[in-house]
Amino acid sequence: MVKNFLIVGGSSGIGLSLASQLKQENQAIWVASRHAPTLAVPHIQLDVTQPIGQVLDVLPDVLHGIAYCPGTINLKPFHRFTEEEILQDFQVNVLGAVRILQILLPRLRKAEGASVVMFSTVAAALGMNFHSSIAIAKSAVEGLTKSLAAEWATHQIRVNAIAPSLTDTPLASKILTNDEKREVSGKRHPLGRVGK
Repeated sequence: MVKNFLIVGGSSGIGLSLASQLKQENQAIWVASRHAPTLAVPHIQLDVTQPIGQVLDVLPDVLHGIAYCPGTINLKPFHRFTEEEILQDFQVNVLGAVRILQILLPRLRKAEGASVVMFSTVAAALGMNFHSSIAIAKSAVEGLTKSLAAEWATHQIRVNAIAPSLTDTPLASKILTNDEKREVSGKRHPLGRVGK
């Protein structure tokens, strides 16, 4: 059975990999992002930090799954973060998800067994140097996930969050600028390497 999926932030990195995998499985997918993906799939121009308006009206009436993949990496000492930078991380990671999920809940309910997957980070649970802004935002994502999982269970909607460690994506490219940084980053994790 072909199912309908929306990948928010599916133009690169983990979101694009997920979209590619679903396309290979012949599922019906839409990518919503600021930039068009390299994948030949329907694209919805969307900046999650802005009002959404009617752009999601092109989606089918029934959605079987949503993956919310946008993220930010803004690493520096806590005292150097501005309030605007912290708010920007919160906008991208949390409020964008809130806006999209509120709009699309009726379509998820019609699937009678839908799934929502959001992305957090290990920094939300571990406490890592220079990660305060993203840890704030992704901790909120985890709180939202737990709350919606309980609230939407009666609608047969599963809500989960994945908290990967550093993954080799375009977003992480400013951290993984050379072999030495890759090696140091890899050693911080149990597998001894950066994720792919």
